[in-house]
Amino acid sequence: MEKILIKNVRIIASGKSDVAYGDILIQNGVFADPAMTDGTETVFDGSGLTAAPGLVDLHVHLRDPGQTAKEDIITGCRAAAAGGVTSLLAMPNTSPAVDSPETVRYILEKAKDADAHVYVVGAITKDLKSQEATDIDALYQAGISALSDDGRPVENTVMMVNAMKKAAQLHIPVTAHCEDPYLAGGKVNEGAVSEQLGVKGMPRAAEDAGTAREIALAAAYDLPIHICHVSTCTSADMIRDAKKRGIKVTAETAPHYIMLTEEELLRKDADYRMNPPLRTEKDRLAMIQALADGTIDAVATDHAPHTPEEKSDFVSAPNGSIGMETSFAAAYTVLVEGGTLSEVQLIDKMSTAPAKILGINAGAIEYGKPADLMLYSRESWVVDPEKLHGKSKNTPFKNLTLSAKVKLTICGGRVVYNDL
Repeated sequence: MEKILIKNVRIIASGKSDVAYGDILIQNGVFADPAMTDGTETVFDGSGLTAAPGLVDLHVHLRDPGQTAKEDIITGCRAAAAGGVTSLLAMPNTSPAVDSPETVRYILEKAKDADAHVYVVGAITKDLKSQEATDIDALYQAGISALSDDGRPVENTVMMVNAMKKAAQLHIPVTAHCEDPYLAGGKVNEGAVSEQLGVKGMPRAAEDAGTAREIALAAAYDLPIHICHVSTCTSADMIRDAKKRGIKVTAETAPHYIMLTEEELLRKDADYRMNPPLRTEKDRLAMIQALADGTIDAVATDHAPHTPEEKSDFVSAPNGSIGMETSFAAAYTVLVEGGTLSEVQLIDKMSTAPAKILGINAGAIEYGKPADLMLYSRESWVVDPEKLHGKSKNTPFKNLTLSAKVKLTICGGRVVYNDL
């Protein structure tokens, strides 16, 4: 395996340490002591760049199997690498859903040669229909790393509780798509913009009711739960209160919820439609505050590719937007440039803390750890959808100027993206 030496680089070793300066040596796929260099390494000049642990994205839709016109495992991981993401958690709403050992094994086998480490989420219910429980033990033996019905909530509360109990025994997380399906079903956030557009709105209460249920279950049974894609101020308040009471809850939000609001929907462009939808400025600021005070532990993308044809009609298009290639840059622009988080704290939210939630050996540049890292520059660039590396181009960050750029990504000691 290639030996790599990165010289004269600014280093964020994890999300819990100060910034240092020096060299990084990668040997046999792990971080090694730079003093052990022997002159045979491939050398990269890190002057003016920052090295940080590879990002860990807790929420990705790879669309494989069954929806590969939108994305597949190889192209999705190529997009991940371009965004500095070296580990990702692949959600189960594929076709078929990830509800059988065969599908788990298919994904893991195809991901062996991909440009990022792929961790698989097993479905809690068959075909995500909340009617029949999956065989979680069999899914775990096949290699799942988490449980969820993401794409949908688990409507059957008994099945949700049983999954939480089993996940705790197996030491894997349950990631919850929090939504009351009877309240949901709209196209955009319910409010002034939905009224102006004349389309059915999706109330905050749909998310808030789902969040409240999952927190109640975690409290009643003393079990951990991870709340996906938080977008409302009320959900953030409930999570904050739950943490103060010692409930085992973690949470994520997405870059689009801290950068954009429902006002973008006035463009009538379906690339700005996702679920949960873009909310109000009050909600956006609440997400930033929740990241700042530790209520929200992680930034994840909910990367959801769709074809241009699917996204062509504003009202009938499916929900979802892509995000892995822009996640770090967008979060850096809002949170670091905006003065809310330091770079070290941002790396904690996007690498160190997500690795801990998922229980994987990642999130730090330490001797002996897997050599997953990114180099980035603090430079401005404009997002051009046509230059992105995945199959789909449905980014809500198109044409925006962002303030940090991934320049090199190394996954497992292998260079998987190079823009130096």
